Amino acid sequence: MKNPVPMTLTRRGLGGLAAGLGVALALSACGGSPLATPSTSAASGSAGGSLVVGSADFPESQVIAEIYAGALNAAGITATTKPNIGSREIYFKAVQDGSVDLVPDYSGNLLSYLNADATEVSADDVYKALPGKLPEGLGVLDAAKAEDKDAMVVTKATAEKYQLKSIEDLAKVCKDFTMAAPATFETRSYGFPGLKKNYNCELKGLQPFSDGGGNLTLQALLEDKVQVADIYTTTPSIVDNDLVVLEDPKNNFKAQQVLPLYNKSKMTDKAKDALNNVSKILTTEDLINLNRSVSGDQKQSAKDAAAAWLKDKGIVK
Repeated sequence: MKNPVPMTLTRRGLGGLAAGLGVALALSACGGSPLATPSTSAASGSAGGSLVVGSADFPESQVIAEIYAGALNAAGITATTKPNIGSREIYFKAVQDGSVDLVPDYSGNLLSYLNADATEVSADDVYKALPGKLPEGLGVLDAAKAEDKDAMVVTKATAEKYQLKSIEDLAKVCKDFTMAAPATFETRSYGFPGLKKNYNCELKGLQPFSDGGGNLTLQALLEDKVQVADIYTTTPSIVDNDLVVLEDPKNNFKAQQVLPLYNKSKMTDKAKDALNNVSKILTTEDLINLNRSVSGDQKQSAKDAAAAWLKDKGIVK
């Protein structure tokens, strides 16, 4: 059994909506902007077709934003970054008012933000639904294969003992399994209700943790205090501890593909091509390794981790 590594908490969900809206509205009323200082000294977004790439307030988003900016610069388009803007409620407004030109987002949660009643769950359906829900002036580019989503995770020993490859397999033994997840998992549509509806899986119980699939959740799973856990798919501890992500053939968990959300006013075809090229090659495994780089022992900056990825993929020479 391998030792757990520090976790990257990647919060892509809708938590803090009211608080986020309150901050955004208050800043708007004061004429201010909830944005950080650009991380480079290049020209601002209004000059010469240059672009400003924003990010949310967690490391994974910041790394992807630096990747986007690096790819744009490599294509001859001046790009700067404004990291750590805040929650989706804040960065969405920033894209809408042109404070930033684009941000990395996650398809499923973006759709849920735009339409709380959205029923689309598969990658294709979620992506197809987005353009029709976005306000005028905003768009999304190609979605990457890379996803950061909730997943049902078990140890390798548990998977082998019960022959588990998917949540369908898990359904046969659900009644004997306790799950580690946030307390809200018991009532959210993709939690206990969704597992029962989609897979006829009724778990023995829930052991609530508030660390977002972090070390407390991990230790409970490794010590068999729980037999299954909700851990985000880009968390390095999954690979580092030989954990098994159970397949979700009925899409209980909405697709969460990484994609650029952008303001159409300055986005050129050349910029679109550069960003779509990133999406074409960015994988979930890449995100796992990038998260490990910035949150593990290396403690790389988001900019340095992105630069290494861009060079490795041949985008930057």
